[in-house]
Amino acid sequence: MDNQNKSSVLQWLIPTGIMMVVVIAMLLSFSAKSNKEATATVSKTLISSAEGYGDSFLHELQKVGKVGETVSEIFERTGTDNSENMMAVLGIAAKCADVDKVLYSTAEGQAVDQTGASFDIGQEPWFEEALVGEFPYVYSAEEESVIVVEHVGEGAEHGYLMLYYPMVRFGDMLLQSGYDSTSFLAVVDLEGNILGVSGAVTNSCLQGGNIFTAMEAENKENARTIRNRLNNSSRGSVDIRTAQQSQVLTSVPLGTNRWSLILGVSKSYTERQANYIRKNTRDMVFALAIVIAVFFCVVMVINIVGKIRSNNKKKELEDKADTDLLTGLNNKLATERKIKDYMEKNPDKQCMMFMIDVDNFKKVNDTMGHAFGDEVLRSLGVQIGAIFRASDIIGRVGGDEFMVFLKDIPNEETILKEAKKVESFFRSFQAGEYVKYKATASIGVAVYPQEGSDFETLYKAADQGVYKAKKRGKNQLAFYKDRGAAGQEEQSEPTE
Repeated sequence: MDNQNKSSVLQWLIPTGIMMVVVIAMLLSFSAKSNKEATATVSKTLISSAEGYGDSFLHELQKVGKVGETVSEIFERTGTDNSENMMAVLGIAAKCADVDKVLYSTAEGQAVDQTGASFDIGQEPWFEEALVGEFPYVYSAEEESVIVVEHVGEGAEHGYLMLYYPMVRFGDMLLQSGYDSTSFLAVVDLEGNILGVSGAVTNSCLQGGNIFTAMEAENKENARTIRNRLNNSSRGSVDIRTAQQSQVLTSVPLGTNRWSLILGVSKSYTERQANYIRKNTRDMVFALAIVIAVFFCVVMVINIVGKIRSNNKKKELEDKADTDLLTGLNNKLATERKIKDYMEKNPDKQCMMFMIDVDNFKKVNDTMGHAFGDEVLRSLGVQIGAIFRASDIIGRVGGDEFMVFLKDIPNEETILKEAKKVESFFRSFQAGEYVKYKATASIGVAVYPQEGSDFETLYKAADQGVYKAKKRGKNQLAFYKDRGAAGQEEQSEPTE
């Protein structure tokens, strides 16, 4: 009997002991995870907030730049010989951009502002940087302004337009922030030089005009961390202590001129925010109430979740393998596979294949840079994908080559209509956000199955259409077999 009782007790003690160990482990894990997640959430919130302020600041500069672009175009058309007209235009620019000063300058630095006052800015430390034009903005410490520089004429052949954005306006950004009175925003360059401040301008981190000056004495490692983030254009938060004050500095790149924005808040503020988030720990009581039920289901759930994750991961990997990273369209292998699959399942369906070859694309890369070339291809991928049905197959099959396979084309009228739609698309297609580039293409068309009953034959037929379009002068569409008013068809010349 004693042995039976002992066995019975052990049968309960062992599972209970295991359960207690599990519960304690859960409590410890939950507490540690809660603390870690609270800290991470506060850091992400600060980064998001700093990025929002950075976007607002850049938006202000971009609005000034838009005014500058318009004025530059006016000067290109009207010239700058009429001083009265030029001052009037500069005055309107200053008012529209809401800036204190607008200058028109020659390449030698002889400038005039909207009031007619003359300046020699050729010896200013920032002037040479403005002429180089590596970045859209330069900073004048003497004026305490960011200068938006616009070239007037091709290669600034007519001069330069300079709009002074006063950084005192940046000082208003934190007025409605909700942070405490010790918080600040600072725009800094790679060396940590402070270009503008909003909020607590007397904060100890801002003394000396350099963000590192007050930090490095007591916070060498964290100062090095911030310096590395500025150099690498990365984002993140660090804790520092200066003048008996604990603070959290969050740095984010502005995305221009290699400037960064630093948001400084007191450590007590971040701790209050983290403590507020940690209040979720009270949900632990409810979690413990369902632990026992979850305990018996966990194996099954893990098995099911594992299978779901495995299937999702497999699907995700397949989608990534099929996608062209630049345009988001199908890549070459996926395009060919999907077309072959459709042909195999629908041998009697009439379809169309377009081969699109962007004209003179090497010239785009050589003259405007590979980044702009990528932007042209990306924009082309997005826009051409939008004019066809979701069921059609669209892919990038070469550096500047695209393939479009239209399924189930009922008649000749639809063939001509779709061809006209593609041809019309390239009459209006433009790429580039600031510099508009009108790209053209040579387009070849082949009809399935009449002009190719398998992928390889149809592809060669469409490619011969491209050859025909290029031979005729590019910037046009050509069928593998020309379709005339009388319905006659003429086979193109073979590709060389």
